[in-house]
Amino acid sequence: MGADTFPAGTPAGTVPAGATTAGPALASGSLADASAFVRAAGLTIDEITGRQVTGHLQLGPEHHTPWGIVHGGVYATAIESAASIGASSAVRDQGQVAVGLTNTTHFLRPVTTGRVTVEATALSQGRTQQLWRVDITDEAGRLVAHGEVRLQNIAGR
Repeated sequence: MGADTFPAGTPAGTVPAGATTAGPALASGSLADASAFVRAAGLTIDEITGRQVTGHLQLGPEHHTPWGIVHGGVYATAIESAASIGASSAVRDQGQVAVGLTNTTHFLRPVTTGRVTVEATALSQGRTQQLWRVDITDEAGRLVAHGEVRLQNIAGR
């Protein structure tokens, strides 16, 4: 069972004895280094502001599908992560984090190896929600994947 998973039959709105609920943590450290999952995917964050995030991935066989091209989940992970990091950076001073509501990722060009650049830009930043656009380009500047992520600003713990 995960932190928010309770045994079958647990009434809604109750927490069994000894169980904990998890909310998003508002870590005091760097947002770029906050997630082992992001590091495992290979995303390196180069710059973070509350309106833009840039980073890169060095792609290789460890990112491949059985057919020898980079798995789309790598791009979806990079897109969601870059948008979430930027959006959370934008609301951090208010004691909030931004969590993804939707991630629409389009895979446009197959890649086998090489460095790709990840550029995330805020399109809209409201009091409760944000919308971010993320482009991933190859070394020749060609668009490899594109995504938009809508995020909810919520209280951190």
